[in-house]
Amino acid sequence: MTPGAALILCRFLFDGAAMFLWGTSAYICWAAPADLAAQLSRRLRHWDSFAVLLVIGATAAFLPLRAATIGDGWGDALAPQMLQSILTGTNAGQAWIAQAGAAGLLIASSRTTGQFRYRARAISAALLLISLTFTGHAAMNSGWLRAMHRLNDGLHLLSGGAWLGALVPVVVTLPMLHNARWQQDARTALMRFSTAGHVAVALVLTTGIINTMLIVGSAPLDWQFDYQLLLSIKILIVFVLVTLAITNRYVLVPRLARNPSLQPLQCATAAEIVLGFAVLGLVSVFGTLQPT
Repeated sequence: MTPGAALILCRFLFDGAAMFLWGTSAYICWAAPADLAAQLSRRLRHWDSFAVLLVIGATAAFLPLRAATIGDGWGDALAPQMLQSILTGTNAGQAWIAQAGAAGLLIASSRTTGQFRYRARAISAALLLISLTFTGHAAMNSGWLRAMHRLNDGLHLLSGGAWLGALVPVVVTLPMLHNARWQQDARTALMRFSTAGHVAVALVLTTGIINTMLIVGSAPLDWQFDYQLLLSIKILIVFVLVTLAITNRYVLVPRLARNPSLQPLQCATAAEIVLGFAVLGLVSVFGTLQPT
């Protein structure tokens, strides 16, 4: 595997884990009632631990992979002079320092208990996502435009994570609608998620359009550039995701009153998760390409 391919894989794993931690923690903290939140915490603890390990491993690997990519290959991955140059003289170095700090907070949050643990984890995961704005195409700008682009990137990542990252606890919550012990809490959590989801989807679309205009300057239809081709595919998948989300909320959920089967809703939500991973994979690739 080339350093560039390894860096793309590392970015994919980091983004996916950070979005999962942000969305899941936000759902548990602010959507689920206290008893349900504790139950979800127990059921998802292994996934949470795995995501934390992915973040730590990816963060540790980012800097050597950057060095290998910028330098002459794997031989430069651990070269002290190359690592120091990246840390002190590049946006990638600034981003890594921010990521390492947020990863440290994430580790510290794992040593806490109760609701505070997920609040601390949500904040840590949000900072992990925001750290991604230090690199990428926002760094091409300068002055106020760079700041605005980074702010827009941050909103895009946080709203996308709040939507897609929370789908895993949503899948875990859905069967509880048929459990008398958890039915009311599950309904409350899902309705809160639905309300927040409307805002998150609107922000994803709005910030995505702004990002496209800032980077490409127009609709990404010049497919001789791989960046614009992959971005077009991402936009298509996002519209499929939005269609699924609308179908879930306004077709499948009302149908539960007539047909209590959860299978269609569970399958549609699982499809959203799969498509969300596809979006992350595309972003991990075209984030390394020139847009024009």
